[in-house]
Amino acid sequence: MPSARNDLPLEEFVKRLPGQGALIGLDLGTVTIGLAVSDVRRQIATPLRTIERTRFTADARDLLAETARLGIAGLVLGLPLNMDGSEGPRVQATRAFARNLAALTDLPLLFWDERLSTAAVTRTLLEADTSRKRRDEVIDKMAAAYILQGALDRMAKLGS
Repeated sequence: MPSARNDLPLEEFVKRLPGQGALIGLDLGTVTIGLAVSDVRRQIATPLRTIERTRFTADARDLLAETARLGIAGLVLGLPLNMDGSEGPRVQATRAFARNLAALTDLPLLFWDERLSTAAVTRTLLEADTSRKRRDEVIDKMAAAYILQGALDRMAKLGS
């Protein structure tokens, strides 16, 4: 039975996770959903793939099939706050997606501040002299990895 609460504070999120198990990171855009996955010890985030968005039902089915295939223990969803920390329409859309997804799964969900994630990844790709075409192909899944890695790093500090 899916939980009524779809987002948790970091400490509560960690308590709901098994001792080991991969996490999946999501960079939710209007056109695509970038996916990244951690190792089972939750140390390293790796870009996985991009889901082309169609409608919620299909997007959720694709995402949940991926979580089942990978044995995912929890979800880390990038929260697109405004630079001043306020919440705009994109945050509302992200929270609505999470609410609808929570009705379909028991996996714990953590929102993670994604401000500057795309800018940081773009800068890295530009420094690597990556072509515009290639940047367009990988930016969303790399942003998801950046988001997930931030959460993993903070989780590691909780354990130390």
